[in-house]
Amino acid sequence: QVQFVESGGGLVQPGGSLRLSCAASGNVFSRTTMGWYRQAPGKQRDFVARVTGGGFAIHADSVKGRFTISRDNAKNTVYLQMNSLKPEDTAVYYCNTYPQFNAWGQGTQVTVSS
Repeated sequence: QVQFVESGGGLVQPGGSLRLSCAASGNVFSRTTMGWYRQAPGKQRDFVARVTGGGFAIHADSVKGRFTISRDNAKNTVYLQMNSLKPEDTAVYYCNTYPQFNAWGQGTQVTVSS
C-alpha cells in the first residue's frame, strides 16, 4: 500500500500562486501515473491533473493554463504549481495514483480569498 503526504497549501489572494508537493512511499513510483485531486466543501472529490512516469501530463479544463503538474522520480515526489488562483480553487488537495487505488492522505488545504 502506497502512502502519500501532501504539503504546501495555505491562504492566498486571488491571482496568487502556490506550489503543492506530495511525497509518496513505495518503490514503484517511477512507473506509476500520479494524479492530483481536490474536494471543495460540500462537493465530491474531482480530478485536477495527472502525469505519467515519463512526464506526460493532462490537466482538467478548469485548471488548464494555470496549473502545472510535474514529478521528480528520484525523490518520489509529485508537484502541482498553481498560478492565477481563483476563489473557486479553494479546496483540500490530495494526490494519489491515477486511477486512484490507494487510501487517501490527509490532503493540504488551499484557500483563495481576499
